[in-house]
Amino acid sequence: MSQQSTEPLIQRLSLVDDLEAMRLGLSPMAMIECLSARFADVEEKLQSFVAEENRFNRLRLDAEALVDRHPGQAERPPLFGALLGVKDIFHADGFPTRAGTAVPQQLFAAEEATIVTQLKQAGALIVGKTVTTEFAYFEPGPTRNPHQLDHTPGGSSSGSAAAVAAGLAHVALGTQTVGSVIRPAAYCGIVGYKPSFGRVSATGLVTFSESADHVGFFCQNVADMLAVAEAIIADWASGEVPERLPALGVPDGAYLQQSTALDAFEAQVRQLEKAGYALRRVSIFDDIDSIDACHQDMIAAELALQHEAWFAGHSDLYRPRTAALIRYGQTIPRDRLEQAREHRMTFRERIHDAMTENGVDLWLCPAAPDVAPQGIGATGDPAMNMPWTHAGLPVVTVPAGLGALGLPLGLQLVARFDGDLALLHWARGIEAVFR
Repeated sequence: MSQQSTEPLIQRLSLVDDLEAMRLGLSPMAMIECLSARFADVEEKLQSFVAEENRFNRLRLDAEALVDRHPGQAERPPLFGALLGVKDIFHADGFPTRAGTAVPQQLFAAEEATIVTQLKQAGALIVGKTVTTEFAYFEPGPTRNPHQLDHTPGGSSSGSAAAVAAGLAHVALGTQTVGSVIRPAAYCGIVGYKPSFGRVSATGLVTFSESADHVGFFCQNVADMLAVAEAIIADWASGEVPERLPALGVPDGAYLQQSTALDAFEAQVRQLEKAGYALRRVSIFDDIDSIDACHQDMIAAELALQHEAWFAGHSDLYRPRTAALIRYGQTIPRDRLEQAREHRMTFRERIHDAMTENGVDLWLCPAAPDVAPQGIGATGDPAMNMPWTHAGLPVVTVPAGLGALGLPLGLQLVARFDGDLALLHWARGIEAVFR
């Protein structure tokens, strides 16, 4: 298992390296024994996974069954033996879905999520369910940041980000309705990828907002993320990637001013300019408050609709912040919801037009306002992620150095809708500048 310890709860785990090792004869069972030892060392402190009795007995049997199904190396699927964490709002056969809540789980039981089935068919082994905030909103679980245990790992995909950073999974599933993939990835110093809206099926998860829920992924580096994308995203290689450095647009104005670490961001910008990247500053999103209100109204109204029957019967079991958003969503008129849904498309075109007018290939901005805040009672501010999620654009964050207290900083890269292939390929070069 290709690992090298760097910090107490941070450990390198390369999907690409381990897939190659398994092609050369490494047994998935041997890898699982290494994982079992790693779990014993760190998971009690980290709490990134939902508790499971006999996890490793089950995982050994799963690995043996995988080998039995694919005995010949030539016929093995592309993610054969990959260690997978599944955010606990995705349904997965054999695992209860608790969604981070005390609300009875039988209310939202359903068939296995399409993306979980796809990853299993590609050869991934489920390590377990990863901790989520309640119904993927702001009420956190027990997970801690593996860089500093008294800081949040972000949310709502808290356990997925922490598990990958700590070397407990090669890849983990997350969702993003505002900033729940990109922010925790940045806080935990790894790569997070939110595909274009609808590019990956959201069927089979506990829905937050049908108009904003994006299925996303966590890996330790962009090469691993590309391996995952190539394996499970339909028509992945159908586009083209220009053989040049992308022109990077910095979204100046009120949006960017939401970051409290702009000195660090400007240092990152200078580093990219020194590496040969063209930077173009574009004034955009000066109406960020109205965009945020539009998105918030939309997701609150859709959450209230999704939970209408459950909340009517079990409102006392919802935690305060979740209940407050549902109650707010109940006040949103239907015509306001429809306006917000329509706004997503016009807003996307507005961003595309700005890219065309200014010759921008990728937007470049902080992945979070600053490093992970201290404490685990909140998950941080998704303000830097919201507009890109509202527009449904593909986004990736790459680690880009350290900020206050030696905690990771992430850079957020955003492409045109359906520009996912170019986004990840270009992200490899930007990742290399900061490696």
